Amino acid sequence: MDIIKVSARSRSTAVAGAIAGVVREHGRAEVQAIGASAVNQAVKAVAIARTYLAQDGIDVICIPSFTEVDIEGQERTAVKLVVEPR
Repeated sequence: MDIIKVSARSRSTAVAGAIAGVVREHGRAEVQAIGASAVNQAVKAVAIARTYLAQDGIDVICIPSFTEVDIEGQERTAVKLVVEPR
């Protein structure tokens, strides 16, 4: 399962569709964002994805955590959101 990476310019509805699709297919999704604006888009996407999945009778929760990511040889701290059924 791939990690869904969100940037500040990501459309929250598009990310929500990706989250919903991955949860339907794999049972859970991991979303990763670096920076305040990207985290904002990711959280909005999770909220929208909950609505999409609720229409299919799937109630999901979001478990946030921090993770270290290597970008061009530089360590960055990212927020990881695990979305899985309740």
